Amino acid sequence: VVDQMRYDYLTRFYNKYGDGGFKRMMNEGFNCKNNHFNYIPTKTGPGHASVFTGTTPKYHGVIANDWYDKENKKMVYCAGDESVKAVGTSSDAERMSPHRMQTTTFADENRLFTQLKGKSIGISIKDRGAILPAGHSANAAYWFRGKNEGNFVSSTYYMETLPKWVEDFNNSKIVESYLKEWDTYYDISTYTESGDDLNSYEGGFEGKETATFPYDLKKLYNKKKNAGFDILKYSPYGNSIVADFAIETIKAEALGKDNFTDVLTVSFSSTDYIGHNFGVNSKEIEDTYIRLDKDLERFFKFLDTQVGKESYTVFLTADHGAVDVPAYLQSLKIPAGYVSNSERKKEFYKFLENTYGTKDIVENISNNQIFLNKRKLEELDLDLDDVQEAIANEQLTYK
Repeated sequence: VVDQMRYDYLTRFYNKYGDGGFKRMMNEGFNCKNNHFNYIPTKTGPGHASVFTGTTPKYHGVIANDWYDKENKKMVYCAGDESVKAVGTSSDAERMSPHRMQTTTFADENRLFTQLKGKSIGISIKDRGAILPAGHSANAAYWFRGKNEGNFVSSTYYMETLPKWVEDFNNSKIVESYLKEWDTYYDISTYTESGDDLNSYEGGFEGKETATFPYDLKKLYNKKKNAGFDILKYSPYGNSIVADFAIETIKAEALGKDNFTDVLTVSFSSTDYIGHNFGVNSKEIEDTYIRLDKDLERFFKFLDTQVGKESYTVFLTADHGAVDVPAYLQSLKIPAGYVSNSERKKEFYKFLENTYGTKDIVENISNNQIFLNKRKLEELDLDLDDVQEAIANEQLTYK
């Protein structure tokens, strides 16, 4: 999975790609141009779960990255699990498992079919990008812990300690080697498929005045907002680290070496971080896909030699796409804009006070959803259906 990859990146950057990455898949495989799942919201968690379970959030249960749990009256994270501990870090932030996903992934089905002889392992920079695809019965899932650590970690859902080969990878200084300059792979003047490098529509990094090439990641690494090794997530090198780790996984776990099918799920997440930071029309996105193409090529070449050219199957898809930055579209006189959630909430609370005398009939507003306090509705003798319809009609008046 390539996080936030739009289909048009295949065609837009086609002439910048080599023959062994995206082009190899398009020319030697099947190119499905109009496949999609019909659901909202299209975020990382629901996207990965939908791709690998083959169903939609209504059934697999991963309805967002975070959502309000109306049973326990609190916000929950799609991969969060307080019943497990982190492995490979002392941070409580990495207590993760797939327990909120309610259906099997095809990796689970392969484990069942092979009587658990086929291995399933998930890898990503993002925890949810590693955990959800690999399924409930996975042998392992590994994700990247940035901050001041820069290591791949897991949880006690899968194991009590990291395998030696993972510890060796973490101690190898491979990750640290990517704290270097990020400049365009080719001359920036040839990047004609993207917008101006200097513009007012990009985020950039703390410590650098403009969001323009080159970026000295080693110099920017220590700035507070860049959060240490997390800065690599926002560069193409985050994808390179995942490719490095995937190659080590195949070697160490002897994937593809026996008669039972193994499943390795790999999610390249830096494309999403970069897309959010710089926008889909940025030079940074173009360079990221040029570099990802190179990482895919070396990964496929490794598979050719390690597993055998006719002995493995690869699919590549996206968990969701992305739109142009609205301010950029507005500058071109294309209708676009932003929703102010805070203003919208104020307006909505005013409606509730005027209509029902209280805003307490609403228990929570989050994740584009409104949760009603049914006990309060009963106290006020309000009909649930009538209130739902009134709220829906009110929401439709907001712009």
